[in-house]
Amino acid sequence: MADGVEHPSLDDFDRRILQVLAEDGRISMRALAERVHVSRANAYVRVERLERSGVIRGYTARIDPARAGSGTSAFIGLSIRQDSWKRVAAQLRELPFVEHFALVGGDFDVLALVRTPDNAALRDVVLERLQGVDGVRATRTWLIFDEADGPGALGPPGPGVGPPGPGAAG
Repeated sequence: MADGVEHPSLDDFDRRILQVLAEDGRISMRALAERVHVSRANAYVRVERLERSGVIRGYTARIDPARAGSGTSAFIGLSIRQDSWKRVAAQLRELPFVEHFALVGGDFDVLALVRTPDNAALRDVVLERLQGVDGVRATRTWLIFDEADGPGALGPPGPGVGPPGPGAAG
């Protein structure tokens, strides 16, 4: 708890529940229980605990940006004044087309994922909006030509999510 946030202890069943929900957030509780080999009541209790503890923050649809009208995507590196992160973050939360951003270490201070309908809109976001944010000193843009998702921190659930190894309780 060094970061001030309580981290619940996750066992193999919890991790498998998270894997399956990350793959299909609309899965029924019955099907979830069958996939991870626990009773439906146990699955309900575990999912509710994961929601209450903040491990599960919500359920969303995975949107194809190009098919949804945002065919131009780019990562934008921002150099910011060292005392301006909170102000910059507050302004980035309000900017249209900014999908995600993070404070990072390296050549830039902030990395933002921007998705726009076309290059003209991307140009406006970078040259007018981002460079107009108080605290931003410089930007660098990397166009995204193609992208794919990896398995994430929990790894892929795979089609045969089976029971955990010996000694696990469920």
